[in-house]
Amino acid sequence: MNEFTFEEMNLMCIYNGDGTRTGLIAALTEMRRYLEKDESDLLDLTDSVLKKLKGMDDAAFERLELIPEFDE
Repeated sequence: MNEFTFEEMNLMCIYNGDGTRTGLIAALTEMRRYLEKDESDLLDLTDSVLKKLKGMDDAAFERLELIPEFDE
């Protein structure tokens, strides 16, 4: 599994409403629909997270500590 960056982890914390991998994938996919082309950094970040989430299983997702960190 690819490691998540600091920014990716924080994005997942924001959209991890129901606490499941599939729920997070759905929330990020929905949010992505509202992004504009000039929001390329957020588009790229979201795409990277979605790719990594789709490449892992639920057990690996459950081992993630999705607690927001505001300082690097």
